[in-house]
Amino acid sequence: MTTRWTYAFVDRPVPRFAQACDFWTGATGTRLSDPRGERREFVTLVPPGGADACVKVQAVASGPGGAHLDFCVDDVRKFAKGAEALGAHVVADQGTLVVLRSPAGQLFCADPWRGQSTRPPVVRGTRLDQVCLDIPPSLHDAEVAFWAALLPDWESLSGSLPEFHVLKPPAGLPVRILLQRLDEERPVSAHLDLACADIGATRAEHERLGAEFVADGSRWTVMRDPAGGTYCLTGRDPETGGLPGRPGRR
Repeated sequence: MTTRWTYAFVDRPVPRFAQACDFWTGATGTRLSDPRGERREFVTLVPPGGADACVKVQAVASGPGGAHLDFCVDDVRKFAKGAEALGAHVVADQGTLVVLRSPAGQLFCADPWRGQSTRPPVVRGTRLDQVCLDIPPSLHDAEVAFWAALLPDWESLSGSLPEFHVLKPPAGLPVRILLQRLDEERPVSAHLDLACADIGATRAEHERLGAEFVADGSRWTVMRDPAGGTYCLTGRDPETGGLPGRPGRR
């Protein structure tokens, strides 16, 4: 099954939805679409210059939120059945949209492809281009195998550190996947990563927009947005997504 397009979702609690929208439009140089959904819980971050959107914000009714992926495909039913055969479970079947949960518990969606093809540009030296799945050690290898089998047209790569595994999409798709093995057993979660030409400059800009510094890693900085969600600024190339000298890898 060929993946035609990908969306990264910023999932934040209902009371902080507006804060999330304000911050992420500023951080990505986008504007908000009109709200959609029965509870007006969905918005799209519309990029400039006629490019196709690849980031959406969702207000979640329970829990702290996080992130998830939508895969736009030619045949939603075929994609969902293939995911089930690999161990995923259907959470909700809404006709044209199917919500699923991976074997480790990560939510994702299958959605019809509507002709999206033009990737948004790099904005002020940064691009939101990755969803990181944080997976407990007991489930990590099986989860890597699941995603690699679900997305056979994506390149499966070892990361720059033993705990990382990268799934790099075909050329032109805007969002990739990093699977990170945690040091402790806890439920799977997900967060957003941005590729930055200059982490320090991006951090300063995001702090101006209301984000807070959390911690530094070896090649990344952990931040918290004004809606309480953590995300990472990484030293990857905003154009290619790879580390300097290591194409494709975090």
